[in-house]
Amino acid sequence: MMEEKDKEKQLQEVEENEIDLIELIKRFWEKRMFIVKVTAVFLCLGLFIAIFSSEEYTAQCVVVPQTGEGGVSSSLSGLASLAGFSLGSMGSAEELSPMVYSNVMNNINLQKEMINTKIYFDRWGKELTLLDYFTNEEYQRTSVLGYVKKYTIGLPFLILGAIRGEKDNDVDMTGTDDGKIAMLTQQEDDCIKALKERTTLAVNDKDGYVSISATMPEPLAAAALAEIYMNLLQKYVSEFKIEKAKADYNFINQRYLEAREEYSKKQEEYARFKDANRIITTAVAATREEQIKNDYDLAYSLYSELSRQLIQAEIKVKENTPIFTVVEPVIVPRERSKPRRLMTLVAFGFLGGVLSCGAVLAFDFLKKRTEIKYLKNW
Repeated sequence: MMEEKDKEKQLQEVEENEIDLIELIKRFWEKRMFIVKVTAVFLCLGLFIAIFSSEEYTAQCVVVPQTGEGGVSSSLSGLASLAGFSLGSMGSAEELSPMVYSNVMNNINLQKEMINTKIYFDRWGKELTLLDYFTNEEYQRTSVLGYVKKYTIGLPFLILGAIRGEKDNDVDMTGTDDGKIAMLTQQEDDCIKALKERTTLAVNDKDGYVSISATMPEPLAAAALAEIYMNLLQKYVSEFKIEKAKADYNFINQRYLEAREEYSKKQEEYARFKDANRIITTAVAATREEQIKNDYDLAYSLYSELSRQLIQAEIKVKENTPIFTVVEPVIVPRERSKPRRLMTLVAFGFLGGVLSCGAVLAFDFLKKRTEIKYLKNW
């Protein structure tokens, strides 16, 4: 008997804890006016955002990183063998993985070059640097929604900025070539942050391609920014990729110039000795001639070997220079990417419906468990 009572008690507790869907639907129906009002408010908010959000256009391109290795290497090796020397393992250079391209884009020299690049803007009818466009108040285009955000959500940041005061670090340190540490001014830093929000680089390691996109308020400016993004990425990837090959080439070229100068001296010395000693009658002269001839042969051998190495190094630089094969070129977008007005309305309408239904359940729970006077007539 005790076991049966325990089972009945457990069943009653389960039934009490179960949600009665029919009762829940009835309750929502009773509070339908409240749900409709809340949903309508969210729809109005969504409509306001959809109408007054500034238009944005996105341009993109797809590229595949290529190098001169593989077939090109074998063909160059064949040509080199005809010239009397072998490339050996020169064709095997370390690859710069596309996975680090995003890190390449964070290079401070690349960022400075990007923000100082000029782009034509239809609204202003002239070319502007990205630094001027994003930091000069004259060219700022703030929408109604932007003003609302600035003086509502962004109001605390405005107050903090006014208290702290704006600091513009105009320090004349533009690079590390002169031994100084590279720095950015406040305006440059703000511009770079704005560009990072408007540009994306996605690497598909499975299929081996890189997707580059840029978003701007004007379609032509968006396409121009995507093109700049792609060109600068290729430029700096190429520089990083062949940096060691260039260093080797410069070192060999310097030794080659020294060897050529030394070979010229030995050649001239040997010629003068031959002119001065057309008939050699003494052993001392013969020994001296042999010594000069050995020095001349050694200088020629070193000069000849460095000549071959210089050609090899030059081939290596050209061979290992990466090239971006453009699969999908940049085109001027015809349709805006933002705002998506219909999706905004649907999202806000759904959010309003869910929140209003949740509010009904929350108020019912508070009415049962608390004695809040404002919920007596709920």
